[in-house]
Amino acid sequence: MDDKQLEITHHDPLLYNEDLAPIKHRDRRWGWFEIFNVWSNDIQSLFGYTLAASLFLSYGLNGWAVMAAIILAGFIVMVLVNLSGKPSVKYGIPFPVMIRSSMGVRGANFPALLRAIIGIFWYGVQTYFASTAVTLLLTALFGTSDSEFLGMSGTAWLSFLLVWVFQIALFWQGIEKITVFLNWAGPLVYVVMLVLMIVVWYQAGDQLLPAVATIFDGGGNYQGSDLAAFSAIVGTMVAYFAAVVINFGDFTRFVRSERQMKIGNLVGLPLNVAFFSFIALIITAGTLVLFGEALTNPSDIVDRVDSLPLTIIAALTFFAATVGINLVANFIPPAYDLANLFPKAISFRIGGLITAVVAFFVGGLWVAVISQMGISGFVNALGAIVAPFYGIIVVDYYIIKRQNLNMQELFSRDPNGAYFYQNGWNKKAILAFAMAAVFSIATVWVPALSDLNGYGWMIGAALGGLFYYFLAPRAKS
Repeated sequence: MDDKQLEITHHDPLLYNEDLAPIKHRDRRWGWFEIFNVWSNDIQSLFGYTLAASLFLSYGLNGWAVMAAIILAGFIVMVLVNLSGKPSVKYGIPFPVMIRSSMGVRGANFPALLRAIIGIFWYGVQTYFASTAVTLLLTALFGTSDSEFLGMSGTAWLSFLLVWVFQIALFWQGIEKITVFLNWAGPLVYVVMLVLMIVVWYQAGDQLLPAVATIFDGGGNYQGSDLAAFSAIVGTMVAYFAAVVINFGDFTRFVRSERQMKIGNLVGLPLNVAFFSFIALIITAGTLVLFGEALTNPSDIVDRVDSLPLTIIAALTFFAATVGINLVANFIPPAYDLANLFPKAISFRIGGLITAVVAFFVGGLWVAVISQMGISGFVNALGAIVAPFYGIIVVDYYIIKRQNLNMQELFSRDPNGAYFYQNGWNKKAILAFAMAAVFSIATVWVPALSDLNGYGWMIGAALGGLFYYFLAPRAKS
């Protein structure tokens, strides 16, 4: 597709602004390395490390089976994002514009709003967790204050404000500066993790490999068959990436070609996840030798070592890693989603500013209020609800629309337009979503289905696509 076909010659101001408009191929700067770093920043957070390490300890499986499950999950996510990312490579549009094709030019606001709420919530929470790394650094250098407000010390509040302001300053520079940060943060975290692995390996000496063998023999308290454990690991890892899977087009619109996207996804997902999990395994085995117990939280490891240089390096690394995942999973998506709600008034920057302001209160109230209310379960339920949209998007683009979209009509409210449907809403897509969402939300809220919680996202997405396939009218030959 040439750039002339991506030009919007006429548009509705209530559906269009420069940030939502198709990015022409000549203006795209991303290659495979940038896509690789999207995934690097997504997995290399404090939570990502803890998740990877704990999978070897929790399910009682042979270590090779755990590694195979992790790699399989990486391949599954790779296939999913290759499908959801391809339309935006071709047309240069973000997720909230892409989904107008299936939901309608007005109906697209519904999934965009849900995705924005999820992103804003976790943006606030991750801002708090990023600030704990700065708190670790400031405490090591200057000590901590005795004052406390809403469950956080004065040092913790100062750290939270510093991280919050840093993130605002970064996104205000635009997507180019965000890209530079991601391209530095991803490899930097890898270097530090490799150094930590080498240090742990050196200190553990010849006792390390027997410790690895102990972990590989399996243990854990998982009640169920090996197949169930294997499936649970795969489902858990896929669910971990689910937030980015749906709106992956927000990133691939910057990529020069589909080939570059696929290479970035291959290196960034199955290969990256496998290598990062291997590092987590070695370090965890090392802690078993050095401290007598397997530690899966990097902060606990640093605390046990009690070394100021290591604390400083670790704090900066944890900060970079957590800010990285925050930008990828929780900032860029809601910034576009909010811009899609009111394009005439909200740009990408203004959407990001709204995200940051609301998220400030979420992060500031996390310790004393929100974490005590169990509200994260509500947000997890929202995450499950949006799963059917993935299936609807894929079926609509590849089967119903046959990989052809009309750029002009994606930005038009003409009642005769291809994506206006019924007053701007595709009622059949809404119905398909509703039927599938009943199941995906049940995996979170119904105790009898709790075993499906790990892979409820995949089933919800599959049902959304299946229902939409049978409900949606076919394009004329």
